[in-house]
Amino acid sequence: MHYIVETQAWIKSFVIGLNLCPFAKHPFQQDSIRYVLCEVQTQEALLQKLYEELLLLQKTPHSETETTVLIHPNVLQDFNDYNEFLAIAEALLEDLELEGIIQIASFHPDYQFADAATDAVENYTNRAPYPMLHLLREASVTQAIEHYPDVDSIPEQNIANLRRLGISTIKSRLNELKRTH
Repeated sequence: MHYIVETQAWIKSFVIGLNLCPFAKHPFQQDSIRYVLCEVQTQEALLQKLYEELLLLQKTPHSETETTVLIHPNVLQDFNDYNEFLAIAEALLEDLELEGIIQIASFHPDYQFADAATDAVENYTNRAPYPMLHLLREASVTQAIEHYPDVDSIPEQNIANLRRLGISTIKSRLNELKRTH
């Protein structure tokens, strides 16, 4: 259960607290985020759970569940393996004919953008306490974007904000999450 508590604390203090995603606050406050702890040990079992969660999110009214965070701490610890799995996850979306309906956002403790150094500050916009897959409704994303004045500026603002904080402060905040939960 601590995995879910730490993930909620990360969303509250990092994602919302640092305004990394200006769209996260509403579903968090409305308690419409479904947190699923998936303690499987294999990619095949994770793919099965992802399949189930995609279908469940599709069938569930958005007023009940806006988005799902699938936390999988025991599988895909290696970021390269995780990154390769994302292609499989996207293929599953296509097979289920959910492209354009649900999208998958990726978060990992060792997240690294292709053009960034390992410890570059921008990686921390997608670094999380545990590997996870965030399932988002495309309609909700579209609606949020329509009401945000300059969505294209979000990544640059996030990087600037994290640079102002500094890498040591960011790492300290992440480590503090694990110590307090």
